Amino acid sequence: MIRLHIICEGHTEEIFVNELLMAPMMSKGVHLCPAKIGRPGHKGGNVNFQRLIADVRLRLLRDPCCYCTTFLDYYGLPSAFPGKAQADACLKSQDKYQIVSDALLREVERVLGDAARRFIPYVQMHEFEGLLFSDPEILAESIYMPQLAESFGVIRNQFSTPEDINDSANTAPSKRIEKLFPGYDKPIHPLLAAGEIGLDAIRRECPLFDGWLHQMESLA
Repeated sequence: MIRLHIICEGHTEEIFVNELLMAPMMSKGVHLCPAKIGRPGHKGGNVNFQRLIADVRLRLLRDPCCYCTTFLDYYGLPSAFPGKAQADACLKSQDKYQIVSDALLREVERVLGDAARRFIPYVQMHEFEGLLFSDPEILAESIYMPQLAESFGVIRNQFSTPEDINDSANTAPSKRIEKLFPGYDKPIHPLLAAGEIGLDAIRRECPLFDGWLHQMESLA
């Protein structure tokens, strides 16, 4: 059984891994070990490279047989994060993702050397809530606001994939939901929605996320 540590942005991502990814990956021979970034008991968030590399180093050097990946939001990355300033100048999510992923891997290689071959960079485009637009109707129903299904559908249909829903202070996926539904409650509502939408639908609609899971599956 392959051990794969997942350094999560926060509580929502950690629960998502436990509830939606753990069992499918276990069946593929990959045991996931999610934890929020930073010291145990910390609420997560405040992502920067120094905090991240400390977590990656701890896992990869303490256990030479394990792998490590990340589950971070592009939206919350500081401008000093590897590749972020360059990626912000790009229009396409695929380009942003590739630039940040490549830059992060290079920095991990610089700091950890050969151990970096067991590191898989992943940054969610643009934030966790983007995944929820994989099925606007179920998203609306799962947060008990079925009347918003059409509005969520209009947002989704403006983009080729939910991962393209952009990341400004007003147009990030969570901000769009909150504008239509001021009672939107993290982490309860996004996790309810993700569970109802299901992993298969999210993988079909979100190719970057799907590619990340394929990398995990291939480890075994």
